[in-house]
Amino acid sequence: MDKYVRVSADGVVLENRPRVLRNTYLLLAISMVPTVLGAWLALQLNLFATMSPMVSTIVFLVGAFGLMFMVEKNRNSAAGVGFLLLFTFFMGMMLSRILAVVLHMSNGADIISMAFGGTAIIFGAMAALASSTKRDFSFLGKTLFMGLIVVILASLANIFFAMPALTLAISVAAAVIFSLFILFDVQRIVNGGETNYISATLALYLDIYNLFTSLLQILGIVGGDD
Repeated sequence: MDKYVRVSADGVVLENRPRVLRNTYLLLAISMVPTVLGAWLALQLNLFATMSPMVSTIVFLVGAFGLMFMVEKNRNSAAGVGFLLLFTFFMGMMLSRILAVVLHMSNGADIISMAFGGTAIIFGAMAALASSTKRDFSFLGKTLFMGLIVVILASLANIFFAMPALTLAISVAAAVIFSLFILFDVQRIVNGGETNYISATLALYLDIYNLFTSLLQILGIVGGDD
């Protein structure tokens, strides 16, 4: 039997790992469409211009976690795909907050292009490594989770401090963490640790989204021209 096919104790074929990875990549590509549409719509409506950072953060947390819950709850049905696309549309709208700031810089378009290119290169490299190496990166799970908690807490604290140096440090740490999360999550799919392509897509989407926003912040602080 194919080494990529998972079989239960009673001999029933459960899942084909290459198919899960292929479906994940396809859905991940599709999910970028509502993300772009959401960002474009929010920018056109200037949706967050008058909203305070605290209020927009609350909106983000409630909306993101609520929709993620609905995605996972319906991950075994077609509704899960619908909720995932709704989630990515919402995340695109929230992305407009940082895009609006960057676009007000004279080289804002270049910064966005560099962040996009950097994200694509990192994703490609990490996904290729995860798919080809025999080394097991599952040991990274706990460390990455703890690092993520620290980054989230530091980000919430920085809402009050608004320190550029702290923002830069958080963004660099987040870029490293989510780069490694891509490696970790892709290998989980390859090794059969994640067999649901909707859940797998959600995980990789969050990795890419947060990597992109981290690179935007780094490039905006380091190379932005006001």
